[in-house]
Amino acid sequence: VQLQASGGGLAQAGGSLTLSCEPSGSLYMYSLMSWYRQAPGKERELVAIVTAGGTRNYADSVKGRFTIYRDNLENTVNLQMNSLKPEDTAVYYCKTTRRSNDYWGQGTLVTVSS
Repeated sequence: VQLQASGGGLAQAGGSLTLSCEPSGSLYMYSLMSWYRQAPGKERELVAIVTAGGTRNYADSVKGRFTIYRDNLENTVNLQMNSLKPEDTAVYYCKTTRRSNDYWGQGTLVTVSS
């Protein structure tokens, strides 16, 4: 299992970015996909999770601003991030769990300037 994350970069506060995560093989193979982030000096935290059926959950800190969704045509799981804040600055990782094993993407850096 490999996960290829992309879409990070620099944004101003109040701006938007979209992250994409493409798994090896068909997205249909992965029932649970999630995004985590790790800010400098902090532990990695769950940002958002989506099931194969489309059920979504979010960290309280991003509710109403971030949207996670599966794009079956593009074979990606995306994280649409709106109303970005400086505290959203972190390395973002996509993750899946398959057969009790966790797999992580390589991380993509998001920097939000004030």
